[in-house]
Amino acid sequence: MSERVLFPLQWVRIVGPSMAPTLRHGDAVLVRHGACVRPGDVVLARFRALPDRLVIKRAERALDAGWWVTSDNPCAGGDSEVHGVADVQGRVVLRVAPGVPRRVR
Repeated sequence: MSERVLFPLQWVRIVGPSMAPTLRHGDAVLVRHGACVRPGDVVLARFRALPDRLVIKRAERALDAGWWVTSDNPCAGGDSEVHGVADVQGRVVLRVAPGVPRRVR
């Protein structure tokens, strides 16, 4: 059974430190579903080992019809090193933090 995306854009609130300093706890990001993903992009994904949990990580490389994803904060863990390959749901296109919105790179 595959998921059907009803809306191409989704707001997601960041919880935890795994993507610091790029994204911080409390930031909101706008995710574009169906966007092309390249290595280095920040993405919304699901680990195959944890299908009920959505995560924000950095896409490192395509692997086994999915993606190897990493945290920007190596001390936080919880990336593909621990959970294996992830299936990307969408690409983060905008960050909104206390202050001024900016693109995510």
